[in-house]
Amino acid sequence: MIRLFANANYDFIKWRRWAIGLTLAFIVPGYALFFVRGLNYSIEFTGGTLIQVTTVQPVGTGKIRSALDAAGVRDAEIQQFGASNEYVVRARLGAGGVTAQGSTQATAQAVDSALAHGLGADQYRILRTEAVGPKVGRELQGKAFLAIFFSFIVTLIYLAIRFEWRFGLAAVLATFHDILSTIAFIHYLNLEVSLVVVGAVLTMVGYSLNDTIIIFDRVRENLRKFRRQNLYEILNLSINETLPRSVLTHGTTMATTLALVFLAGEVLRPFALVMTFAIFTGTFSSVYIAAPILMYIEKRWPGQDARGARQFRPGAASVSPAPGAPPRAPQPQAMRQ
Repeated sequence: MIRLFANANYDFIKWRRWAIGLTLAFIVPGYALFFVRGLNYSIEFTGGTLIQVTTVQPVGTGKIRSALDAAGVRDAEIQQFGASNEYVVRARLGAGGVTAQGSTQATAQAVDSALAHGLGADQYRILRTEAVGPKVGRELQGKAFLAIFFSFIVTLIYLAIRFEWRFGLAAVLATFHDILSTIAFIHYLNLEVSLVVVGAVLTMVGYSLNDTIIIFDRVRENLRKFRRQNLYEILNLSINETLPRSVLTHGTTMATTLALVFLAGEVLRPFALVMTFAIFTGTFSSVYIAAPILMYIEKRWPGQDARGARQFRPGAASVSPAPGAPPRAPQPQAMRQ
């Protein structure tokens, strides 16, 4: 069988400060955009009307937008959906013009009337209409944030029981970093925040935690196996030991999400984009955020198990094995204080 990175012996922790600087350079401008323009919520959260329209001949989104603007239905989102003559119109409540009346039914009627004037009554057909009231939209927003919050609480409790609170806190902080990075990514691409995107964020939380737990599980084993070794080297050893698994599983998953990005329709593309980025940032945070945070926490508040491994010497570094040789465990005589 092919085993990638079978003898990996990389010093990942050495680059932790550069990695943290890189992620801050990515997150901070994204949140600057957040304060400037906010999130682009879909009608599922803001309230509004979704109308799917098919036309006799392809007319393009520009002509439909002109017809809606002329009738006072402004700031509507128009996308080609499926065939070249099928479109989806999303009109938000309070977006101006007719939509400011606050009635989803009035918005649907206004869109129908605008299309009749702009395209001709016999040139289009409405396939479906979905309406979401503003109260429902606010409830969905609240439930989405609660879902993420309670996922953090449950995860912290689970990891505190399975490992110890230090591992749980490091994993939760790393996952919080993933959420911040993903929101910044959504801002950069100006993706519409719908329930599909929220589902991608929640999936990302579970994916990132799973990767972090696998590394932490190996850290726990190595802490007990090499009881007097430096935590710096134990973290590096554990990451290198799980690297083949990470490369294979994350690579195959990312191949699937990239296929969805290029081949899926408009409905699934935001989900695929967020998931593709989530795989990258989840892997990044497990190595460069969770592990350094755990090292910092263990340095400040050492645990009871494997006390010798809690001693941290930043200058200590592992000796690289000869080419083709299996990775060596930390050497006690090199790590004894």
